[in-house]
Amino acid sequence: MVGIVTRQQSKESLEEFLDELAFLAETAHALCLKRFWQSMDSPDSRTFVGSGKADEIKTFVHEKEVDMVIFDDELSPSQLRNLETLFNTDEKKVKILDRNNLILDIFAARASTANAKTQVELAQYQYLLPRLTRMWTHLERQKGGIGMRGPGEKEIETDRRIIRDRIAGLKKELEVIDRQKATQRGNRGAMVRVALVGYTNVGKSTLMTLLSKSEVFAENKLFATLDTTVRKVVLQNLPFLLSDTVGFIRKLPHQLIESFKSTLDEVREADLLLHVVDISHPHFEDHLSVVSQTLSEIGAGDKPVILVFNKIDAYRHVPKAEDDLTPSTKENITLEELKRTWMANLGSQDVVFISALEKQHVNELRQIMYDRIRAIHVIRYPYIDPGTAFSGLPNLEEK
Repeated sequence: MVGIVTRQQSKESLEEFLDELAFLAETAHALCLKRFWQSMDSPDSRTFVGSGKADEIKTFVHEKEVDMVIFDDELSPSQLRNLETLFNTDEKKVKILDRNNLILDIFAARASTANAKTQVELAQYQYLLPRLTRMWTHLERQKGGIGMRGPGEKEIETDRRIIRDRIAGLKKELEVIDRQKATQRGNRGAMVRVALVGYTNVGKSTLMTLLSKSEVFAENKLFATLDTTVRKVVLQNLPFLLSDTVGFIRKLPHQLIESFKSTLDEVREADLLLHVVDISHPHFEDHLSVVSQTLSEIGAGDKPVILVFNKIDAYRHVPKAEDDLTPSTKENITLEELKRTWMANLGSQDVVFISALEKQHVNELRQIMYDRIRAIHVIRYPYIDPGTAFSGLPNLEEK
């Protein structure tokens, strides 16, 4: 794995990014052997890192028979070509990936429904189009090949044309899917909608299972959930719709955000968001900021939010020595002390600390949700008792 330290990215930040990159690689069933980093003002336009560092990485790769080199930032088409030329020989072929490519690969492996597969395939082709190189295989075989190539047309141009055609076809398919999803959302009536959002692997699916009392796939890996799952939930005879959505991550490829539009519409059209945060993660504050920024980017930044700090059972702190006079950090204070910091005083947001896995303080969360959902319902239907308004509706479910 390769990263750089710049004026905008400290060594501490890079180490965190590389930790996350290692988790991504592990999710994709890759074993990380070594990390390389270099301090630079900005990435080298030819090989991302300097020529000396690139040669050092090449030597290690060939000595250890490494199959893949993953860069923590997006590589330009020219950087990708130059690195492939540098690392590959007739005897040794090395795969060069950047963070975006790795995330797309994980999404492709995780996609299980036709909807998710279409969304991921579109994102892959949009990422691939400007990066076609001589290593690209003969795409024209997918269309029969014969008669497709005009006089003097190069293979790379044929490949680009085929990919553009495929992108156009996938966009039409997603337009149909978007209309179907919009119809499904419309058919749910005017029930209050609540959406679970958060960084990837913070426990959203586990919380969904707990609140809806139905099995939802959950796994301790990144992007375990790609397809939106919607369940009808009843709290104290008050029904609402709860949806679990794909997790966010830093440097999420913009192609994915665009292609997963119908999935993110569940967030945009929600009445209330449950922003789930893994409080046991050492950089949970950064995760909270990333999700808030992404919500703003997709037009959901002004939604009412309940902030749910999850995994309190896994929170660990290291007590300071009595003679240690240095300022305390969140690693040095107990969870109870942490609850009394900025997190418990976020203005209009409700804040709750739970463990979905151990079912700790979940009733407190349910009460806060009931109060917020009832308030929304009373405004929407001022003359209807929220406890009986939808008692005759079927149990709406969609996966």
